Amino acid sequence: MKFLKWNALCLILAALTVACSTNKKSDESAEETTEQMDTTSSITLTKAPDSPQYPEASLSKNGVAITPNDSLFTVEYDFEVANYELGVQTEDAATRGIANSGKGQHIHFIVNNGPYSAHYMTGVIDQLAAGNYVVLAFLSRSYHESVKSEGAYYIENITVGDVASEEVDLDAPHLFFSRPKGTYAGADTKKLMLDFYLLNTTLSADGNKVRATINGEEFMIDEWAPYYIEGLEKGEVAIKLELVDATGVVIPGPFNRVERTVMLEE
Repeated sequence: MKFLKWNALCLILAALTVACSTNKKSDESAEETTEQMDTTSSITLTKAPDSPQYPEASLSKNGVAITPNDSLFTVEYDFEVANYELGVQTEDAATRGIANSGKGQHIHFIVNNGPYSAHYMTGVIDQLAAGNYVVLAFLSRSYHESVKSEGAYYIENITVGDVASEEVDLDAPHLFFSRPKGTYAGADTKKLMLDFYLLNTTLSADGNKVRATINGEEFMIDEWAPYYIEGLEKGEVAIKLELVDATGVVIPGPFNRVERTVMLEE
């Protein structure tokens, strides 16, 4: 009887051991599946459809005035625009399905690769502290897509105030961030446009590229064009752009790595 009881006890212990082992494997499998699901992203980045082209559009500077204003300086640009109309809606604006300015086509004005300001007339006024700056301006469609034709931008080094001049090499490759920007709400959150401006470089599958990191997800861009970001969740969106060479190394330059955040609301 004792032998039988001992055998029964052994059988019960063996069954419990197998069950525990099975449950452990099941738990590990579940954890692995959860980890795989967590690393699956719904974010997509696709090239935007072709937009109206303005090959003859041009932007040039008539002049700039810099005047002291307390601790800052008022910098006033006077631009000239040709073969492009400011203040009107781009003809396909209603069909793009992205955020659009009701004020129409405009100029994006960027200082030291900071967030742009939009200007719907040829005059641009900014307030700057004493220092050295790179000013980039380019023509923009009403939905904030940059015009990338050869004459559609203006760039220069400017020195403001009584400081030693330090100029950036404007003949070197440069990357400037344009869109997205700010806060998006409602239908505008479904599709964000990613747009940037390049100088003195081209992109290709076997050459320089733009590496876009969106909420930790990496995308390699080998064509200079606008792109649509979709599949984003509400909340803060972190975007990093880097101009890299064929090996993935960031090309030297003060603006070739830039990070921004935008907010998506209900």
